[in-house]
Amino acid sequence: MNLDEFEKNAHEVVKWMANYLKNIESFPVKSQVSPGSIKASLPTLPPTLPHNFNEIMDDLNRVIMPGVTHWQHPMFFAYFPANSSPASVIAEMITATLGLQCMLWETSPSATELEQRMMEWLRDMFGLPQQFTGVIQDTASISTLSALLVARERGSRFEAMKRGMHDSTRMAVYCSSEAHSSVDKAVRVIGIGHENLRKIAVDENFAMRPEDLERQILEDLALGITPIAVVATIGTTGCGAVDPITAIGEICGRHGIWLHVDAAYAGTALILPEMRWSIEGINYVDSLVTNPHKWLPVNFDCSTLFVRDPESLQRTFEIYPEYLKTSRDGQVQDFRNFGIQLGRRFRALKLWMVIRSYGVTGLQNLIRNHIQFANEACQELASQPDFEVLAPCHFALVTFRYHPKDIDDEEGLNQLNRKLLDKINSSGKLYMTHTVLSGRYTLRLSIGQTTTTRDHVRVALEEIMSTARGTRT
Repeated sequence: MNLDEFEKNAHEVVKWMANYLKNIESFPVKSQVSPGSIKASLPTLPPTLPHNFNEIMDDLNRVIMPGVTHWQHPMFFAYFPANSSPASVIAEMITATLGLQCMLWETSPSATELEQRMMEWLRDMFGLPQQFTGVIQDTASISTLSALLVARERGSRFEAMKRGMHDSTRMAVYCSSEAHSSVDKAVRVIGIGHENLRKIAVDENFAMRPEDLERQILEDLALGITPIAVVATIGTTGCGAVDPITAIGEICGRHGIWLHVDAAYAGTALILPEMRWSIEGINYVDSLVTNPHKWLPVNFDCSTLFVRDPESLQRTFEIYPEYLKTSRDGQVQDFRNFGIQLGRRFRALKLWMVIRSYGVTGLQNLIRNHIQFANEACQELASQPDFEVLAPCHFALVTFRYHPKDIDDEEGLNQLNRKLLDKINSSGKLYMTHTVLSGRYTLRLSIGQTTTTRDHVRVALEEIMSTARGTRT
């Protein structure tokens, strides 16, 4: 494909993109294909000769699109959103065209300095302390892993990365029983070992119990185990619970433990001053992650890791092979020293374009609307005699189940709600997921897709209630 063909084909692709977004509601939200059907439609061997671009696009529509679950559909209420917007899509097109590798300041000064400024913009938009700085990572899993690696090094006086974990004192990490699985994975990767991850019990609102946390820490200290980090969550994946940061922070302060906050989903709500109650105690926090690619209209992937002590972050990751040394060393910031990866994408560009396109007020309106829609949905479900809300609705996640009054058997209710979710998702009209709260199979209505309106939520509730009541006929 030469540049003239590229220009012609790219125009056609932009038309395809615009038509897709205009007509996205005509697709079933969740792909309806059977396992293996897409692979079976693809040739077993690659083509020997080049294919015509129109043929490729035809196969995209015929073969690939049926296997797509449409995350940008306004009736997508599953997991947490992975949002997008026209401004972000355009930024991704520019990023792909430039093809930058942003490992060093030298390899593109604009990429490094724009990232620095975007982290400052977000810090101020979220109301975080001025001491916080940070780096854009790909996902919250990597951000949390990075934070725990720093905590490990602090806990070992930076000896673990030199001598290995076999020479280190046994260490422990703490989180609630509702914490994200990325914490489980991180303790495995950093060499702490899964047996040394302490899952702390939660209260009736599914928030970590500080008294249980401190009791576990004291028990570990008595056994000669070094507590290195606590991971608190603002907006748990299961039900959006909020751990008490102040009480946890005071405990961490007393024992010299790194406090990391996973706000991957709900951190975006900090853009609203009225939602900053959730980070009361932020002055105790050493690191915090939030994902603009979830609730802000920024394409995946874009995770922002804020730290109070960037020197410890850099000390953990910096390596200076000869082939990466430049004449600017010591004068500029090289983000390769702020994380695991050497190679880095130009993620700051889409943040910049989205924030400028919406403005802070526009982004606040988007998030505030989603929270309002969720509160209304929560009230509607709670008012129904055969539905119950199972956890507080702090942000834009509603957790509930269908509970006919003549069924009190928990296993029967679990089976009934499992069947209900399968029927809803197989309809293609909307897409939800589930969790389990205190042994109860729980449906999650996650409201946050960029184009979702109050009407979409109303239609979803009507579909949920009519399908539920139809499961018994």
